[in-house]
Amino acid sequence: MRRRILVGACAAAPLASLLPAGAAQPAYPAKPVRFIVGFPPGGTTDVLARIVAAGLGERLGQQFIVDNRAGASGMIGTDAVAKAPADGYTLLFSSSTLATYRALYPKVPFEPATDLLPIGMVAPTPYVLVVHPKLPVHTLAELVAYAKAHPGQIDYAASAPGGGQHLAWEMLKRNTRTDMVYVPYKGTGALMPDLLGGTLQAGIDNVAVLAPHIRSGALRAIAVTGATRSPLLPDVPTAVESGQPDFKVIGWFAVFAPARTPAAVAARLTEALAAVLQRKDVRDRMVELGAEPDSGGPDALRRLLAAETRQWGGLIRDAGIVAQ
Repeated sequence: MRRRILVGACAAAPLASLLPAGAAQPAYPAKPVRFIVGFPPGGTTDVLARIVAAGLGERLGQQFIVDNRAGASGMIGTDAVAKAPADGYTLLFSSSTLATYRALYPKVPFEPATDLLPIGMVAPTPYVLVVHPKLPVHTLAELVAYAKAHPGQIDYAASAPGGGQHLAWEMLKRNTRTDMVYVPYKGTGALMPDLLGGTLQAGIDNVAVLAPHIRSGALRAIAVTGATRSPLLPDVPTAVESGQPDFKVIGWFAVFAPARTPAAVAARLTEALAAVLQRKDVRDRMVELGAEPDSGGPDALRRLLAAETRQWGGLIRDAGIVAQ
């Protein structure tokens, strides 16, 4: 009996060698995919991630399960993906904070540029600069002039020291050589009462967050920070239109995989993501959140991450910003 088994095995070996190299591998994805988000449930990052996860699941025929790993401005979740098996079953839904880690924190347990593989951009999210109506300015040029005439007398709010909103305002101060005072808050919910009440003279946040207060007249919009006007605030000019050609700032959201993820898997994800972002229902929902869907591919995302790492790193060091 033992001889017959061995002979059978030997006879089968040549046949196995004739099979295609990938024949034993199931098509990707063959099981649910974990979609890690480094921020708590309910915020813009989480909501966008769930929209994308649902779309990818429908496109690829598997569940994409959102896993919130909040903490350290997204670093905990990012580290989990950087150290995950590079098989396409653990992905990261990240934000532009990824470009600031190396400058803000003394110890970062991963290297964004080499430990993560870009899959594709999801959406840029421009900010809108606002002032309280009692401040006698209606344009960005008037704000700059007022700040120069009244140094240190404009208090502006932004959440998270070193976050995108804070860095955008610090860039404006640097570009215009003005002195405006940063008042840190733990989040948008904490700062909004003081901004609406006039304790703070100015603020900055995602367009979708501030648009209702702008429309009601509780706040006055003076400029958006993207390259083009926001569809949510079409009458508000960009900072470039307002005379600040070097003041273009966006937050952004994107999908990454662990480095060394197989090229075929990464390409399948990139194609699926681009298809999801072309869906009208997906685009409409994202615009409502202040995001502007953009299926920029992995190469463009890689270049953006490198450029913003240099840009924000220099600003953070020059301004002496320290994460809290």
